[in-house]
Amino acid sequence: MKRLLTLVFALFIASTAALAVDSATEAALAADPVAEKRLQKLSEELRCLVCQNQTIADSNAELAQDLRREVRTMIKDGKTDKEIVDFMVTRYGDFVLYRPPVKGITLLLWGGPVALMLLGLFILQRYLRRRTTRINAEDQPLSADEASRADALLKENTPK
Repeated sequence: MKRLLTLVFALFIASTAALAVDSATEAALAADPVAEKRLQKLSEELRCLVCQNQTIADSNAELAQDLRREVRTMIKDGKTDKEIVDFMVTRYGDFVLYRPPVKGITLLLWGGPVALMLLGLFILQRYLRRRTTRINAEDQPLSADEASRADALLKENTPK
């Protein structure tokens, strides 16, 4: 029992120390306006993998906070913006970029909405043409023979 309590206490102390180091790193970077500006710029280029429609700068998800912390650490370590973005892309794929590059695998992502809209307009145009043709074909006046047969049928079925 004493060992378990000692272990729990040691884990608590270690996690508190890790948080203190992270807080010190964040405070040091916050004191440096150039590093903070770089962090903001990079955070606006990276997508939150949980929220998916927000950047990590806008998201409050735990993963977004972890990614911001990771970016801060890399800035502190002296990595360039390109190295940081390349690291994130290597780790999470192009999806982590808020504006993914146009290449073969992302072509559907970029061109898909336009292609679907054009397909929809094409289908709508064909439908309207067929409908107009059908309405015009059904709306022709009766021939003299058809009119006389219709009159005969109506006279037969009228009550006397």
